Amino acid sequence: MSLGAIILVGGASSRMGADKARLTWDGHRAVDLVADLARAAGASPIITAGGDYGLTFVEDPAPGAGPVAGVLVGAARLAAEGASRALILAVDAPTLHLSDIAPLLAAPAPGAAYADYPLPAVMALATLPTDAEFGWPLARLIERAGLARPEAGPGLEPRLRGANTPGEREALSFGGEPPD
Repeated sequence: MSLGAIILVGGASSRMGADKARLTWDGHRAVDLVADLARAAGASPIITAGGDYGLTFVEDPAPGAGPVAGVLVGAARLAAEGASRALILAVDAPTLHLSDIAPLLAAPAPGAAYADYPLPAVMALATLPTDAEFGWPLARLIERAGLARPEAGPGLEPRLRGANTPGEREALSFGGEPPD
């Protein structure tokens, strides 16, 4: 099955105070690090949903409607380009490694996302619920798509959580836990 990637870059970044996709991590923009992860996973095409950062992109169809809107329009674009599976990644998790997502990539259809974390996820595009709506929570979309929910391995949680605040970014930059 052909794997494409959707990088969710929409959202106001209000808790971070700056565009999370453009934040630099070791001299690289977060969006570029996440795109590199998708390439390492064998994904093609790679699109951003919610903004233009120099990659193929789809506009946010309903700003403020949540990440499912980006998943749905991104999935439609991937399907139009011949992909049958989507690796769905959040731009606020640029410290993930290929080994972190390998269990999701290896999961049989319809796909998988870690228990307690809706992203990253790997999903067969054919399993997207036909009645999905933009405002749905990601957890509902994953449940309705029937994805497996394996437990995250030790030490993986901070990278899965990503960085939504300056404190979380600082903790991830130094490999620690976010401050309380």
